[in-house]
Amino acid sequence: MGVKIAALPVQFPAMANLSSVLKQLEQERNLLASQLKSLTNALSALNGTGNKRTGRIMSATGRARIAAAQRARWAKSKGLKVVSIASRRPRKMSAAAIARIRAAQKARWAKWRKQQKNA
Repeated sequence: MGVKIAALPVQFPAMANLSSVLKQLEQERNLLASQLKSLTNALSALNGTGNKRTGRIMSATGRARIAAAQRARWAKSKGLKVVSIASRRPRKMSAAAIARIRAAQKARWAKWRKQQKNA
């Protein structure tokens, strides 16, 4: 005489509580990690450490000149024909542009002298 008992899915209250505790702990860990990161950044800013090369951008022509110079060094060390890298000619500024720059500079100095005189 076997008595069959229907297996009902039983939700233990401790398991639901455990999952909510785990979620809270993860949130706390994430909060502490972000605070630690900001504290580390503040310390590195005060110590002067960190990435010193921010904002330094090299133009494509500058990179091309460096690459050409390196190729020339390799060719020279291997005994191959060295190709000249000095193909860039200097820029020529027009006389009108130079005159505008001079006039603007003179105006800036005149303004500065006037401010110094009045101060």
